[in-house]
Amino acid sequence: MDTLERVMYVEDDDDIRLVACMALEDVGGLTIKACSSGEQALKEVEAFAPQMFLLDVMMPGMDGPSTLLELSRQGYITEATAVAFMTAKVHPEEVARYKKLGATDVIAKPFDPMTLADDVRLIWKAFNGRLN
Repeated sequence: MDTLERVMYVEDDDDIRLVACMALEDVGGLTIKACSSGEQALKEVEAFAPQMFLLDVMMPGMDGPSTLLELSRQGYITEATAVAFMTAKVHPEEVARYKKLGATDVIAKPFDPMTLADDVRLIWKAFNGRLN
């Protein structure tokens, strides 16, 4: 599927989650399933069937990398699923580590709410370009 429609967003900070959801839904026109934890994402992923995941890196309990590994282990992340981490830690070695875990790309925090949906779509487009 070439058009990105459904994104699961996992972020423990209520304010950041609210701003990002407004940016992705209201500005970007995407359908978002927002989760406040990795555990919630695991419970709700099957019913939502996201095409892409946006995962906060640092969360209490199950952090972003752990969430990614568990979603992969359970078969919810496949070669057709894009994953982006959202984090303030964007040093090249950290970005390389996230990509080694299976992330498609990284979005730096703080993000620009007016361009977040465009940034997500660019990641999706680059991800699909690798598939085709």
